[in-house]
Amino acid sequence: MKQVVALIFGGKSAEHEVSMRSAKNVADALDKDKFSPVIIGISKEGSWYRFPDMKVFAEATKIVDQSLPANAEPVALMSLQGKPVLYSLKDHSKTHVDIAFPIMHGTMGEDGTIQGLFKMVQLPFVGCGVWSSAAGMDKEIMKRLLQVANIPNAKYMLLTPHKNTTYDEVVAQLGTPFFIKPANAGSSVGVHKIKSAQDFTDKLKDAFQFDSKVLAEEFIQGREIECSVMGLNHAPKASLPGEVIPQHEFYSYEAKYLDDNGALLKIPAELPEATIKAIQKMAEQTYQAMGCDGLTRVDFFVRPNGDLYINEINTIPGFTKISMYPKMWEASGVTYKDLITQLLQFGFEKYQAEQKLKTSYLD
Repeated sequence: MKQVVALIFGGKSAEHEVSMRSAKNVADALDKDKFSPVIIGISKEGSWYRFPDMKVFAEATKIVDQSLPANAEPVALMSLQGKPVLYSLKDHSKTHVDIAFPIMHGTMGEDGTIQGLFKMVQLPFVGCGVWSSAAGMDKEIMKRLLQVANIPNAKYMLLTPHKNTTYDEVVAQLGTPFFIKPANAGSSVGVHKIKSAQDFTDKLKDAFQFDSKVLAEEFIQGREIECSVMGLNHAPKASLPGEVIPQHEFYSYEAKYLDDNGALLKIPAELPEATIKAIQKMAEQTYQAMGCDGLTRVDFFVRPNGDLYINEINTIPGFTKISMYPKMWEASGVTYKDLITQLLQFGFEKYQAEQKLKTSYLD
C-alpha cells in the first residue's frame, strides 16, 4: 500500500515563488510506486489549498487568495482521534496523511513554525525539528551555537532598528567592504555588499524590510563551497562538495533565480582530497551542533590558504533545477528519486523514535 505524502509549498515568505519551483521538482522525483502525493499550496495570505494534480505548477507561479486556480480546494490540517488528517472545508471529507514533506523556504516554513504544527497533529515530517529549524533560520542564533561548538564562522555585529549603529562603527570592527543580511531570511533576500556610508544607509533600509534583526558580517575573500548533509543527527552523511562561482558581484537572489547565467556551478568542486574531507567533516559537525535531522545544506567560505569558515546552513535547501543540494548528492551517487525516498524514510524513523518517549508521568 502506498504511503500518502503531503507535499507542502508556498506560504507567507519572500521565497514563495522559489518554493513552488522546488515543490514541482520534488513532486516529479517522488517514487510513485511507493508514495501517493497530495499537493498542498499555502497562499501568500496563509490559506491552505489542496490541488488535484500537478497542473497547478504550470498554471501559477504563486498562490494568492484573490486569483486561485479553479480547482483549488480549501483544506485544514488537523488531528482527529490522535491521527493526522486533511479536512476539506468544501465537502467536509477527511483524507489520511502518512507524512509531510515541507518544501517551504524562508519564514513560516524553514523557521520551525510549520514543524510545530506537524508535531501538534502527530504527523511525521521530512527535515529538521522545531528548534533546529528556528536556530538555523536565525543567523545570529546559528552563529552563537557555532561559536560554542568552536566551529569557525565570519565575525559579525547585530543591527536593530532600536540601536543606531553607524557605518564607521561597523567598519572599525569588521573592515570594509562588509555584508549586511536579514537574520531570518534565505535565498540571499535582503543581502547587500556594503562599500560606503551611503550604501549602508540605503541598503540597511531594504534589509530591515525583511526582518527586525540584521547582521553586519565581515567579508571573507574566498571560494564559495557548499556541502549537502542528510541523516539522523547521530549519524549524518555529507556529500561531495560543490562550488558556486557567482557571475554577479556575489551570489544574490537575482544570480540564484532570475539570471540563468548568474552563477557557474562546479559539482564536484575541484579541491584537494584533504580539503574535501575537511569540508565533509566540518559539515557533519555543524549539522550535529545545530541539532539537525533529515537534511541540511552547509555553506562555506574557503580561503586561499585552505582555512574553512561556515557561512550559513539551510535546513530546507532549494530543490529547483539549478539547486545545489540534489545535484551534490547526484554527484555522490544518489539519484534524485532515491534522495527523496531516503529523506522520507528519515522522517518516519525520527517520528518512530519520538513515539517511544513518554508523554505522561503517572501512566
